[in-house]
Amino acid sequence: MTSPERVRKALKLEMPDRVPILEFLMDPKVAAKAVPGCKDVADAMDQLGMDGVGCGANFAVTQELGNNCFKDEWGVTYQRGPEMVAHPLVGPVETVEDIARFTPPAPEAPHRLTQLKEIVTRYKGKRAIVFHHRAAFMWSAYVWGMENLLTGFLLEPEASAVLLDKVLEANMKIVRNAIRLGAEVIVLGDDYAHNGGPMMSPAVFREFLKPRLAKMVDLIHAEGALCIKHSDGNLYSLLDDIVETGPDGLNPIEPVAGMELATVKSLYGDRICLSGNIDCGQLLPFGTREEVRQSVKKAIADAGIGGGFILSSSNSIHSSCNAANVVAMVKAGHEFGDYSKIGALHASIV
Repeated sequence: MTSPERVRKALKLEMPDRVPILEFLMDPKVAAKAVPGCKDVADAMDQLGMDGVGCGANFAVTQELGNNCFKDEWGVTYQRGPEMVAHPLVGPVETVEDIARFTPPAPEAPHRLTQLKEIVTRYKGKRAIVFHHRAAFMWSAYVWGMENLLTGFLLEPEASAVLLDKVLEANMKIVRNAIRLGAEVIVLGDDYAHNGGPMMSPAVFREFLKPRLAKMVDLIHAEGALCIKHSDGNLYSLLDDIVETGPDGLNPIEPVAGMELATVKSLYGDRICLSGNIDCGQLLPFGTREEVRQSVKKAIADAGIGGGFILSSSNSIHSSCNAANVVAMVKAGHEFGDYSKIGALHASIV
């Protein structure tokens, strides 16, 4: 069975030959240590035996600001740090009046999908082509500021809706173009929660974010691709609503936020594929290879039974992850993920 077939079967809640292994973000420095001599992150994922390769859209730096800060096409100022994703500092929207004037980056810009085009050329048919993007929430928060957006939901609902819709419209066009170029799985990376729970009430989520998430998921399916909804944090109070929007997968089921893989499997495993949840906060950076191996074994036993599970980290392979532990995670996925043996593995643990 090919990797694209394996990933598709898992996301369709079917049983492939083994549990797929998928990461949509991997720090280049860790990739270079995990696979010495690799060409880039996608090459490292391929050589490691992961079942997908991924990238996101290209948003150009429009201005270097000094002190390792820069501004991009969204008009957002960022601070560079050790991670691939820079930290947003301030956006172009300061007042409600600014929202009417705000224009997102042009979805059709020639450079927007250059990295995806290269990955499709290299790996289409061999590895699942994964494109990570967002729907409406996080870039709206970057543009207006997280606190402003969250309070705006309550105090300026009409203006908040206008901003969300502008961001969503641009992102839907980018995702549509990515699928037509060859992306097979879209990972939507808007984070809705922290370790203690959601950033907003379920009622606010239902009013402002749920319908827009559903609209993006519907587009992805209409274009023939599959969707994994990613959100860090404790999502229990939002899970019913998230699942109802129709994504094929849920990622990363973060253990440090109290998300228990076996519990989520029992509640939602017949409705959505689970993707996760190997801890990247402590285990992958500081654990032993045997501890990683045992964690993978338990995750597959907890969520692999009956299909509908993809092995991955609990967020991403960030710069602090130990490359040897990343290799150990993938090797353990191959060791324990054979579906002809998962029933016995599940029985031996539970």
